[in-house]
Amino acid sequence: MSEPLSLRETLRRLLISQEGMSAIYRRLPWTHRLVQGLWLALLALVAASAAYGLGLLLHTQQAFWAALTAIAVTQQGYLDTRDSSRDQIIGALVGGVAGLAAALLWGEHYSAYALAIVCAITACWLFGVGSAGRLSGSTTTIVMLVPHTGAFWLVALTRIGEVALGIICALLVVAVAERLQARWVRVAESNH
Repeated sequence: MSEPLSLRETLRRLLISQEGMSAIYRRLPWTHRLVQGLWLALLALVAASAAYGLGLLLHTQQAFWAALTAIAVTQQGYLDTRDSSRDQIIGALVGGVAGLAAALLWGEHYSAYALAIVCAITACWLFGVGSAGRLSGSTTTIVMLVPHTGAFWLVALTRIGEVALGIICALLVVAVAERLQARWVRVAESNH
């Protein structure tokens, strides 16, 4: 059995992989990059519009958070969108709980906010979802620093609901788009 890689070696290999993927995308013809960019923009627009519209229909406090989430998680494929959505909802849950706990325990002070950010990000890494860490910090910031009316628990719960709404819309839009794209490819292949 082989020894586990050191942290330095793991990071080195990850960096090499990322640089390789970046180089592949840069070598694509500009027309391919344009079409891919337009396709992703269309997916994000449809997902964000649906999330915002549903948020308004549901009378959420600030429906734009659902639209922002939909844009943030939308990827060109369903599996990537699902992974991004998982990170987003975990980050929102951890950040919401950290912000709420800090506000209840220590009040609305900068030191409480700073401690909440550190706890939220660290908790994500401890639970093995480090990719949700920065998102948990963002949610903590929203819960603790964005002016609001009402109780902190209601703000945290509403933000998590708005995030979930954005995620659901993005997943549905990308799933439908992926099926349509697969059908289009099958039709094109059968014509050749």
